[in-house]
Amino acid sequence: MGAKQVNQVQVVWGIALILAGLGVFYRIPQVMPNIEQIPRFAAATGFIRFCFYFIGIFLIGGGCKKLFHEFRKPSETVKDQ
Repeated sequence: MGAKQVNQVQVVWGIALILAGLGVFYRIPQVMPNIEQIPRFAAATGFIRFCFYFIGIFLIGGGCKKLFHEFRKPSETVKDQ
């Protein structure tokens, strides 16, 4: 069996997901003071902060999962029957 072909589009998409997640983590401290100044959202800043971090974690996790599956060894992707 030959080596598994690496789909470059999937690799770029995985890297983009990871970078987007890191960007969310970078921007949260800068954006939260602005959100706290909006009277309607002032009481829910803890929940909003949690949601932003949750989104960042899922973006990074999804990108890592995509890269892991793309670069996994071929013997691990084919199950013996």
